[in-house]
Amino acid sequence: MRTANPALSERVFRTFTHVYDSHRMTLDGTVNKTGMLLLLVMLVGGFAWQLFLVFPEIAAVGVFGGAILGFIVALVTVFKREYSMYLAPLYAVLEGWVLGTISAVFEAVYSGIVLQAVLITVGVLFGLLFAYKSRWVEATENFRLGVFAATLGILFVYLISLVASFFGVAVPLIHESGTVGILFSVFVVVVASLNLVLDFDFIEAGVKHGAPKYMEWYAAFGLLVTLVWLYLEVLRLLTKVRSRN
Repeated sequence: MRTANPALSERVFRTFTHVYDSHRMTLDGTVNKTGMLLLLVMLVGGFAWQLFLVFPEIAAVGVFGGAILGFIVALVTVFKREYSMYLAPLYAVLEGWVLGTISAVFEAVYSGIVLQAVLITVGVLFGLLFAYKSRWVEATENFRLGVFAATLGILFVYLISLVASFFGVAVPLIHESGTVGILFSVFVVVVASLNLVLDFDFIEAGVKHGAPKYMEWYAAFGLLVTLVWLYLEVLRLLTKVRSRN
């Protein structure tokens, strides 16, 4: 069973032995822990935003440090799931700092863009959750393979773009505000959104398989990873549209 989000894959359930009912993963527990992580992101993000307004240089340096540390923490969490109750909140703090500062920068250039990005991200989250619970959208094997392939393709394009930038070369069109650039961002937003369906399926499978209690933190962490990606891609899309206008 595949999922495009490397943090959320049903393969993790194969290593679990019997877990007593009182120590099993529950849906309510996962929802509560996801709420805690999102609250951490918002609180730290708000602080980082205010710091940027007063000391923009310090906040900017913090973005690079937070992004690097966040990537490291995410990798460790994927391989050390049993410590996710400590690592997931740390990841939320680091991402909150990064998102808060980045959001402040974009808001300074395009007033109101952050609120639009947040509303779209939240709307997509609850819209897909409703569609998933209503079984309008199901995480079939073909669906998983399609989303996995699309996500891998996007990652490949971003890696090429990053490497090329070191040599002063920019990948044409996709980062611009032209028609191709906007369509590319729309495609990425759609793929990021569909990853949420796989995240919901993973959480449901975890509860069904009686995963250990700490998997609530791990599942919440995986969902946060997707939401962070989705928010940033929505922000990029709105920026391209606003700059074109």
